[in-house]
Amino acid sequence: MVGSKDLEPSHTSFGKVFFYNQFRAKPQWPNPDATLAGKTAIVTGGNVGLGYEAALQLLGLKLARLILAVRSPDRGETAAQKMRAMFPEASIEVWQLDMCSYESVQAFAHRAENQLPHLDIALLNAGVCKFTFNIVEKTGHEETLQVNYLSTMLLAVLLLPILKSKRSRDGAPARLTIVSAALTLAAKFPERNRVPVLAAFNNPELFTIDETYNSTKLLAHMFLWKLVDFVSANDVIVNLEDPAWCKGTKLAREVTNPGLKLFAKIFGATTGRPPKVGASCFVDAMVNKGKESHGCFLMSWKIHPFAAYLYTPEGQVVMQRVWDETLDELDFAGVRAILQSMRA
Repeated sequence: MVGSKDLEPSHTSFGKVFFYNQFRAKPQWPNPDATLAGKTAIVTGGNVGLGYEAALQLLGLKLARLILAVRSPDRGETAAQKMRAMFPEASIEVWQLDMCSYESVQAFAHRAENQLPHLDIALLNAGVCKFTFNIVEKTGHEETLQVNYLSTMLLAVLLLPILKSKRSRDGAPARLTIVSAALTLAAKFPERNRVPVLAAFNNPELFTIDETYNSTKLLAHMFLWKLVDFVSANDVIVNLEDPAWCKGTKLAREVTNPGLKLFAKIFGATTGRPPKVGASCFVDAMVNKGKESHGCFLMSWKIHPFAAYLYTPEGQVVMQRVWDETLDELDFAGVRAILQSMRA
């Protein structure tokens, strides 16, 4: 199988990548006979935007049980009620998950381990694009780094043994898909030469709206590159998926400048994919793609190379540093022991 690591690095300009994603790529929908009957899925950030649409598409494939992992239970319940009206046969629950809190992430994983008889799919969709620098008091980290990378990777590791042990008994591997972004291919990653790397994200002088978002998504590519050395595709297929630029995602909900907000609305209306199409990328990664997608970056329904920087000697060194720093940061949760257990 040829995965993202094995492909030649892409040096295509981001403009060309964007044009292809938005106007040329063709959706790949599940086969008519595809079914998730009897299976259980978790979708983080599933009450709005692409997470909500992806949840609907999973339910449309006869998913038996859906866990909406949301920061606000009230807003999550509003979304769940709409889903229950459309899919009365499914069990749809709302569980609280605050990605700014390590304690909340651990509590969520503990609940999944103790309350779910089965778990087959996890879509880690929750993410932020911050327009101002903000430190999460509980962790001391910049919020974009905390949500898009540190808490997401912690949740991924904590869910891996649960997915492995509780997947359905049909012999199929479980699925763990992490939402990514094509913008990783254009990330300048200004923190790359800082030691330590992760702490550099907490420096307000290095914060920018676009580069901080792009770079935190790039960190997830680095982590996945190493993570799959511990995870067999026979147990859990792990991949990253880019939905491309979509309208109606709420990602830029914090924009306050009227001119910028109007521009984003017009730009989204003229170039953005409909949420249904964007979310279909996630469903493709979790339903259509098989073991060939393990450890891969998927974009526009195809396996794509990682950012070219990761293939360079410097990129390999920085990637190892990021991996080591991440394991140190998450050591309180026993992540090293969990990863070793996945090899058993």
